[in-house]
Amino acid sequence: MSNLYTYEVKQADGNMEQLENFKGKPLVIVNTASKCGLTPQFEGLQHLYEKYKDQGLEILGFPSGQFNDQEFHTQKETQEFCRKNYGVSFPVFSKIDVNGELADPLFKYLTSWGTNDVSGEIKWNFTKFLIDRQGTIIQRYEPQVEPEQMEKDIQKIL
Repeated sequence: MSNLYTYEVKQADGNMEQLENFKGKPLVIVNTASKCGLTPQFEGLQHLYEKYKDQGLEILGFPSGQFNDQEFHTQKETQEFCRKNYGVSFPVFSKIDVNGELADPLFKYLTSWGTNDVSGEIKWNFTKFLIDRQGTIIQRYEPQVEPEQMEKDIQKIL
């Protein structure tokens, strides 16, 4: 039976990273896009990261161009954009598909969880998943939910 920690993801530099490395830490996993109307959510995500990283919080960003091709074509452009415009210091991994036949296995796993109104395929950029220290998915937040609105739930799992 798979769990969150059985997956590996591709870092921005192309190296693979085991999610096992994040075991014991609360996580926010989010699909991102650099050219989307919701892109300013990077600022809120970075604020949460800075505020709670010393308590173990990790935010993992996964760029995707599946929604109107709103992500840069090179990893370098994505990384530079996130750092320069939003001061992003949390990990932003390689560009992936989050839906469909070519969806990254991690996102196939994440989207298999949920309730009737928040399950299934990712609907848009900046869908966020809150995961506790044991690797259990606690909550899925749809794109319109601002990072600040997640703060009370994050505090509960710290």
